[in-house]
Amino acid sequence: QVQLVESGGGLVQAGDSLRLSCAASGRALSMYRMAWFRQAPGKEREFVASISRYGRSTYYRDSVKGRFTVSRDNVKNTVYLQMNSLKPEDTAVYYCAGGVDAAPSAPSSFDYWGQGTQVTVSS
Repeated sequence: QVQLVESGGGLVQAGDSLRLSCAASGRALSMYRMAWFRQAPGKEREFVASISRYGRSTYYRDSVKGRFTVSRDNVKNTVYLQMNSLKPEDTAVYYCAGGVDAAPSAPSSFDYWGQGTQVTVSS
């Protein structure tokens, strides 16, 4: 199985940018569709973005389209989430997830999860 570790979160102001990273170990990242989810206090976990095994297809929730970009480097075994023009409503714990036959945006179809990294956006 694969182990996932997120990094790059922090406290920023509205309009700032952050880049999250998700480092994979244990198995080749290219085996997995990868995704980012987030969970704000008191809310359910929600889909943010996903990327196919070799990066040919990407998917985003509507509220982050044009601001967030998901990418991957299978040689470095790392997935990224570039977040620009951050808003207070983007505040959440961000999770990286991987699945062999995962549907693009369904959390239940992802088998492996990281422990999350906190992103806080102040107004």
